[in-house]
Amino acid sequence: MAAKIIDGKQIAAQMREELKVDVAGLKQRGIVPGLGVILVGDNPASQSYVTAKEKACQEIGVYSDDNRLPADISQQDLIALISRMNNDPKINGILVQLPLPKHLDENEVLFAINPQKDVDGFHPVNVGKMVAGQKAFLPCTPNGVVQLLLRSGVKIEGAHVVIVGRSNIVGKPLANMLIQKSPTGNATVTVCHTRTKNLSSHTLRADIIVAAAGCPKAITADMVRDGAVVIDVGVNRVEDATKKTGFRLVGDVDFEAVKEKASLITPVPGGVGPMTITMLLYNTVESAKSSH
Repeated sequence: MAAKIIDGKQIAAQMREELKVDVAGLKQRGIVPGLGVILVGDNPASQSYVTAKEKACQEIGVYSDDNRLPADISQQDLIALISRMNNDPKINGILVQLPLPKHLDENEVLFAINPQKDVDGFHPVNVGKMVAGQKAFLPCTPNGVVQLLLRSGVKIEGAHVVIVGRSNIVGKPLANMLIQKSPTGNATVTVCHTRTKNLSSHTLRADIIVAAAGCPKAITADMVRDGAVVIDVGVNRVEDATKKTGFRLVGDVDFEAVKEKASLITPVPGGVGPMTITMLLYNTVESAKSSH
C-alpha cells in the first residue's frame, strides 16, 4: 500500500493560522512582532527565499525590516547593521540569509546577533541551551521536522530515528532535539553521514528516517523497511528539459519507489520547506512575547 503523503503546506498553513491569532493578541497589547531581514548580494535562491519570508510576515501580521545589501559590503558595515537591529526595540528577531559572500566571516556575523533575537537558532548560546535541554530558539528546519511528525500523529517517544546528514543546520540539532527527555523527544537516534559504512544496515532498522544529506536519491527503496516514516529534507536541482527553468527540485529520497514501502512520506517540494519559514515566524512571535 502506498504511503500517506505528509502535506507540509497544509500543516504550515494550520500553524500560520494559529500564529495569526497570537499576533492579533499581541497587537491588542500594543506589541507588533518585528523581523529584521538581511540579504547580502544577489544569490537567486536566497532572493526567492527572502521574498517568501517577507510575504509570510505580511500574511500573519509581522513587521518586516528588509535590508538588501550589495555583495561587496564590508564586515564592519554588516556588523554595524546587526548592532543597530540588536538595539532596536521594534525588532524581535534577526535573520541573516546564508550563504554570505566569501569575503565575509559567517561565524563573526552570526555571533554578533543578540541571542535573544537569534530566531534562526544558530548562535552558540542558543545551541548550548538546546543541547542542555533548556528553553531556547530552536533551528527552524529541524523544529519544522518535529512539528510535521507530531502533527501527523507519529509517535516519537521510543522510536528509532536514523538521520542521514550531520550539518549544523539540520542533522546535529535534530539529533539533539529528538534525544531530549521531553514530550517532543525520547527517541533513540542514530546519525549517519558520508563516512558511514553500510548505510542501509542502519536505515533498515529505523522507524523514522530523516534524509538530510544533500544528495538526490541517497535513500532508495531497498534501504527502507516496510511501514517506516520517511522525512525528506533534501532540496536538489536536477536537469529537466521539460521545465522552463531547465531544472526541477527533488529531495534526497527516491520518492516514487520509497512511497510504496513507507507508511508516511514528505514530498519535495511541499514537505519540509514550508515548515522552515513557519518556524521562523513562530520564533519571532515567541521572541515578541518574551520581550514584554
